[in-house]
Amino acid sequence: MQNFVFQNPTKILFGKGQIARLNDEIPTQARVLVTYGGGSVKRNGTLAEVRAALAGRTVFEFGGVEPNPTYETLMRAVDLARKESVDFLLAVGGGSVVDGTKFISAAVPFVGEPWDIVAKKGMIEQVVPFGVVLTLPATGSEMNPAAVITRKASRDKLGFINRMVYPRFSILDPVKTYTLPPRQVANGVIDAFVHVIEQYLTFPAGAAVQDRFAEGLLLTLIEEGPKALVSPQDYDVRANIMWCATLALNGLISAGVPQDWTTHMIGHELTVLYGLDHAQTLAIVLPATLTVLREAKRAKLLQYASRIWGIATTDEDAAINEAIARTRGFFESLGVPTRLAAYGVSAAGIPTVVEQLRRHGLLALGERQAVTLEVSERILALCA
Repeated sequence: MQNFVFQNPTKILFGKGQIARLNDEIPTQARVLVTYGGGSVKRNGTLAEVRAALAGRTVFEFGGVEPNPTYETLMRAVDLARKESVDFLLAVGGGSVVDGTKFISAAVPFVGEPWDIVAKKGMIEQVVPFGVVLTLPATGSEMNPAAVITRKASRDKLGFINRMVYPRFSILDPVKTYTLPPRQVANGVIDAFVHVIEQYLTFPAGAAVQDRFAEGLLLTLIEEGPKALVSPQDYDVRANIMWCATLALNGLISAGVPQDWTTHMIGHELTVLYGLDHAQTLAIVLPATLTVLREAKRAKLLQYASRIWGIATTDEDAAINEAIARTRGFFESLGVPTRLAAYGVSAAGIPTVVEQLRRHGLLALGERQAVTLEVSERILALCA
C-alpha cells in the first residue's frame, strides 16, 4: 500500500428534509447565485424548497447548465456573478451542475482567460465558496475537488482538479431522486460503478482495506441498481445508491492504491464527438478496456471475478472472460447498450477519436501509463 494523505473538507448533510438546513449553512448576508440544469428542479419542487430556505438573502438564479456543462454557458453565469457581486454559489442538480459550479467558483475571481483553468491548469488563488443540493447521484462531484468541462467551439472535454473547489457542504436527500427518469438512474449507477472500477481493477497493492471498501460499493450497486428502476420510491434503495456514488469518488477508496482512468479518458472523447451520455461511454469502453488489458490486470480481474461475481473455476481465462461478460450484462440489464453501433456510431469514426486523444496528449494512460494510442485504438475497435 502506497503512502497517502486523506483529507476531505466537504460537510455532508444526508437524509430527508435536509434542504431546510441551508438556512444554517449560508450566511444571511450572502449574495447567492443558484445554478441548476434543465428545469426538473422546478417541476419537482426542489427549487421552491431552496428558495424558501434562502429567504431573506439576496438570491439570483442561473438555469440551463447542460449535461456535460459547456464553457460557453458557464461563462454567462460567470458574467452574471461578477455583475451582481455574488459571494456564494449553490449548485442544485446533478454532477454536471456541480462541475459547472466549480468552474464558476474558480472563474469569477480568476485573472486572465478562464479556460486556462481547465486547459492549462491555471493557478487558482481565490474562489467563490459554494454548496450543493444534489438531485442525481452519479459523479461524486458533491464531495471531491474535480470537474470536467466541455468547450463546444474547439470540441474539447477536459478536467481539472484543485482542492480549492471542494464544496463547503453537500445536501443529499434521497427523496429528491424519486422522479429521475430511468435513463438517468441507470446512468448514475453505471457512473458510480466505473468510478470504483477505475480505482480497484488495476494491480495488487497490498491494500486489503481499500479493496474491501471498493468491493462493498460494487456489490451494493449491483444489488440496488436494478431495484431503483423497479421501485423508484424505495427510500432505502435510493439512499444506498446515493451514498455509494459519493463514496465512489471522494478520495477514500483511492487512498494508497494505483488508479487507471483509461475508460474515462476515452469515454470523454466519445461524448464530445458524438454527444453520448457520459455513462453510456463508460458502459461501452469498460468491457473493451478490460479485454485488451486482461494480462496487465490479471490478478485483480481474478479477484474481481471471485469476490464480485462469485465465479469459482480453476480455469483463469474462463473466469476472466465470464467476469467481463457479467460486467457487460449488468450494464445491459439497466437498459444501457454497450456497443457503439447501438448509438449509431460506426467503426469508421475510431481514427477521429484516436486523433482527439493525441491532440489532448493522452498518449500514456492507465495505472502503468502503458495504454498508448495504439492500445487505445485496439480498445475502440472492440467497442464497435
